[in-house]
Amino acid sequence: MRRLHSCLAMLTTAVTAVVTLFFGTVSSATALQLTTIRGGTVLYAATGARCVVGFNATGNGVFYGVMVGHCSGTHTTTWYADAARTVQVGVTAGASYPIDDYGVVRYTSNTLNLPGDIALGGGVYQDITGVASPAIGQSLCHVGRTSGVHCGRVTAVNATVNYSEGAVHGLVRSTTCSEPGDTGAPAYSGTLAVGFLVGATGNCTSGGISYHQPVAEVMAHFGLTAY
Repeated sequence: MRRLHSCLAMLTTAVTAVVTLFFGTVSSATALQLTTIRGGTVLYAATGARCVVGFNATGNGVFYGVMVGHCSGTHTTTWYADAARTVQVGVTAGASYPIDDYGVVRYTSNTLNLPGDIALGGGVYQDITGVASPAIGQSLCHVGRTSGVHCGRVTAVNATVNYSEGAVHGLVRSTTCSEPGDTGAPAYSGTLAVGFLVGATGNCTSGGISYHQPVAEVMAHFGLTAY
């Protein structure tokens, strides 16, 4: 009589052979498909909105994406990584617009890769190590979805912009140009996160002015840190 473990071994081998025959070998690397979200990534809301993540952040072991409030909306909504809205990644954790202009998405999927850097285009990434409170004269760059990377200097802090929905206060004004479609662009100074683009005038041909929501205010309000 064969020992039981010998029979089990033979059965396991046979089942493995059948699975391999029909489905091929599945490696551990492809068993779990990760979705990467970083600064500059577009997320798609259940409402139909498309919003750019400014920066990733963390607090109490939970990960978040910070973005523009007038894009994200102030109501709870579900977010997806794709335009077809099949890959769910998170839900709105909080937002403010007008007065401020920010939204915060709490990531809920366990299949996400969430680096703390931002995408500059062409496979180039800018590492972010912390958050800076803006100061007049400070160098500032942002990377827009339409126009790419542009740099300038901060010309004002605590600026106010009036919209039909109401006034937004405490904004950073800079000489960094932008184009239509750049809303949400992460703004940084070296390796420090400064804010994200919420409004602008002019363009990158004739020159313009950009307004950014300071990210330090958002991080402090929600107890978050950049990484």
